[in-house]
Amino acid sequence: MTEPSITVRAFFERVRAGQLVAIRCESCGELAIPPKELCPKCGARAWRQEPLGGDGTIASYTVIRVAPRAHAGEAPYALAVVALKEGVSVLGRIVDIPLESLAVGLPVRFRPRIASDHQASIGFGPA
Repeated sequence: MTEPSITVRAFFERVRAGQLVAIRCESCGELAIPPKELCPKCGARAWRQEPLGGDGTIASYTVIRVAPRAHAGEAPYALAVVALKEGVSVLGRIVDIPLESLAVGLPVRFRPRIASDHQASIGFGPA
């Protein structure tokens, strides 16, 4: 299915359903995480959704010890850039892994997170 863009809302609806998706440019084959209006490689607007396996490794991470007011009760927690096997990277929250066990290169797997206000976010837990 070719679409001019994939919205943030559509992306997180898929996350809520337990699916992590990317978009692939039908002009040049570039894989990207939505939303993107134009392909960053060739400038085309010819996207198709492509499911991702959700397996990857931690490329970098940070431990949040003093969180924004809305998340103050959740601190400390970790956010990580995860390099997925398909070749794209995504930012997500680390879950079910002790903070002292985090390391660059640690294998992780996608886990959808649903907040109390029913908002979906990306999580990664043990592989």
